[in-house]
Amino acid sequence: MNIVATLTQTISQALRSLYDIEADEKTIVLQDTRKEFKGDYTLVVFPYVKQARKAPEAVAQEIGSYVKDNLTLVSGYNVIKGFLNFEVSDSYWLQFVAKKGADTSFGLQQVDSNAAPVVVEYSSPNTNKPLHLGHIRNNLLGWSVSQLLAAAGANVKKVNLVNDRGIHICKSMLAWLRYGNGETPESSGMKGDHLVGKYYVEFDKHYKEEVKQLMESGVEEEQAKKDAPLMVEAQQMLKKWEEGDPEVRSLWEKMNGWVYAGFDETYRRLGVCFDKVYYESQTYLLGKELVQKGLDMGVLFRKDDGSVWCDLTGDGLDQKLLLRRDGTSVYMTQDLGTALLRHNEFGAGHLIYVVGNEQDYHFKVLKLILGKLGFSWAEKVYHLSYGMVELPNGKMKSREGTVVDADDLITEMEQTAAEMSREHGKNDELSEEEQRHLHHILALGALKYFILKVDPTKNMLFNPAESIDFNGNTGPFIQYTHARIRSIVRKAGENGEWSAGNGERKVKLNDKERQVINTLHALPETIAAAATAYSPAMVANYAYELAKAFNSFYQDTPILREEDAQVRAFRVSLCAMVANALKNTMNILGIEVPERM
Repeated sequence: MNIVATLTQTISQALRSLYDIEADEKTIVLQDTRKEFKGDYTLVVFPYVKQARKAPEAVAQEIGSYVKDNLTLVSGYNVIKGFLNFEVSDSYWLQFVAKKGADTSFGLQQVDSNAAPVVVEYSSPNTNKPLHLGHIRNNLLGWSVSQLLAAAGANVKKVNLVNDRGIHICKSMLAWLRYGNGETPESSGMKGDHLVGKYYVEFDKHYKEEVKQLMESGVEEEQAKKDAPLMVEAQQMLKKWEEGDPEVRSLWEKMNGWVYAGFDETYRRLGVCFDKVYYESQTYLLGKELVQKGLDMGVLFRKDDGSVWCDLTGDGLDQKLLLRRDGTSVYMTQDLGTALLRHNEFGAGHLIYVVGNEQDYHFKVLKLILGKLGFSWAEKVYHLSYGMVELPNGKMKSREGTVVDADDLITEMEQTAAEMSREHGKNDELSEEEQRHLHHILALGALKYFILKVDPTKNMLFNPAESIDFNGNTGPFIQYTHARIRSIVRKAGENGEWSAGNGERKVKLNDKERQVINTLHALPETIAAAATAYSPAMVANYAYELAKAFNSFYQDTPILREEDAQVRAFRVSLCAMVANALKNTMNILGIEVPERM
């Protein structure tokens, strides 16, 4: 039983003994004591004042006295109005460091490989454009949530669904046929995904011109959008694709091949990967089979024009299209097929979709239709809905070519990291190859931390300049803290004064040491809570609080210069424990921490 549970249990006993109050331990909430007050954990006693029939201060004094008398790990307490602050004994904290200090996996649970897998889908790009800043948040969040769930013991499978078919793909294909003059990644020197994205923008430019001309001839705007020759031809191309037209399929395979090579390079630079990649072109047929099943069951209905729908008005929604009148499928069709395929392949315990909040409605519909089709596991579908990423100058639009390209952003971040490292003298003792690696991990650390420290549900404003500062709530600040600690531990090891796991030491803790240890102690609960909330932000902000606590300790407390050998050895062991905790938490975020800077 950990200290919080033990303390809670004793408080429950105190309430029963002193006031005959039966308080469920789950309802007794302990908070970390605010830094301006003395103590480690705080109990708010106001909920018990009425039944105790005493003033808040009196209730707090009596509970505090009872707990101190009955729990040796509590060394003292103080009362501030209705707030009871408990002080944990040095011996408890010292035993904790002695027991866990050498455990490099402290805070992490062992993965239960026999448990039903949690399948996490993220990335899900379209093969008509390169990855951009919005995709970066998706990929980093999906990867980090997967790491977080694994750190909490879940058996995680990371999957990607590539949207490799549909009208958007046909737009790029048609524009390349019309305006490409046979251009290839090799002839242009462009990454394949960038080249295909170029023609998606080209399609939109020419399409808008056709719509404008039709409107000038008197056609209403909505009709003009449907009748524009380019759009009509793109729809015809999609139909040919679904019919297996060899020329259309050959062009599709060639251009998608360019895109996949480009995606793989971007994924490598971002440091993300997948256990399995699905392709919409391979799952939409299963979706069509489910649509037919729904028609046979009477769950779905066909309109006079041949299109197939699901009536969700009884569920407070509307009617949802599943097959167009020409028989071609929509996103929902393939998502039905993919969900069934994943559930059957993995025996999934949960299916988590990391998708932006503009798709909230889509996933409500997906769960409802799966349920109506008779799949009891529909409730295991969970949409991890996250907010959009915006820039200081507003939103991005792929079709207009106003996105922040992922590759360009990573390169720019690496250049900025190099400049700032030189300014701060972080490169002095490193070879050129070591410098390049350092600049890359600092750039990715800055990018990932800045994005992941924000609660997933919130929209965020990305500012590259703020993200890469070596001070403040940034990835590089935590990375530098880790490197500083490793330097201390190396020097201690070179002097032969310390080795990990050499038992409990009898020292008197100062306030800064207690704060560091208290923060370390909260790591397992933080990871568990973050996994339950699917929130890497909780882990990111924990890492920052730990780095802050360590730096405050480091500035005020001698470590290698400490004259008492026993105290010096303890402080080095505490440093090593902090370094391990920072490495583990940053690893959950997908961030590498340097050994030296």
